[in-house]
Amino acid sequence: MMLTRKALPRRTFLRGMGASVALPLLDAMVPSMTALAKTAAKPVRRLGFVYMPMGCDVSRWTPTGEGRVTALSPTLESLAPVADRLTFISNMELKNAYPGTHATSNASFLSAATAKWTESTDYYLGTTIDQVAAQRIGGQTLLPSLELSMDLLQTVGQCDNGYACVYQNNLSWSSPTTPLPAEAHPRIVFERLFGEGGSAADRQAALARRASLLDAVREDMMRLQRALGPDDRQRVDQYLDTVREVERRIQ
Repeated sequence: MMLTRKALPRRTFLRGMGASVALPLLDAMVPSMTALAKTAAKPVRRLGFVYMPMGCDVSRWTPTGEGRVTALSPTLESLAPVADRLTFISNMELKNAYPGTHATSNASFLSAATAKWTESTDYYLGTTIDQVAAQRIGGQTLLPSLELSMDLLQTVGQCDNGYACVYQNNLSWSSPTTPLPAEAHPRIVFERLFGEGGSAADRQAALARRASLLDAVREDMMRLQRALGPDDRQRVDQYLDTVREVERRIQ
């Protein structure tokens, strides 16, 4: 049997007037008869942490029993398709989070360290686990780490007595004295991943130049679709729908 299909380059972009959109990994990007580890489909290791500062109903998160998981709790039911890949660890205590203020709880979550008692700039904590991981595997992705939050916090006026605001407002630290502020503005996050970034004025100017990133690459998108198989066409459609939805929500 002779294989004649040529693989689509992994770095294929949809291009338009002043804009480009990267594509997800498609079947057409994987060369025939090539080991997975030598293709763009090679999995990239990722690590994520989610912090819920106001607590939760633990019973709705923790599966019952011990050993192999046979039934998921109500909150975790959506993970059923990958239940055999999950490990649940419970009944743990983080003593350095005490006395349990917002500042000490936030600060110790990823560092397991005790926040230095200070309201000044001589704050001191520890390197957080996410940044330890970023130093090891962060080079495999465009951004070594991405710090996100749900709320835009004030840097003053919302802090615990005796503790600098930096402890409450930052979960991630690249060193004991270097906190990494989280970004809560969805447009800034989107442009950090896919856009030009720049100052607020730069982003406003970019918005004025284009109503939608996808509109700018429409012709190239149609040309690409004609060259793909049915599965890849569906995958691209779903991907572009997701990008469009992100744009709509940001707008």
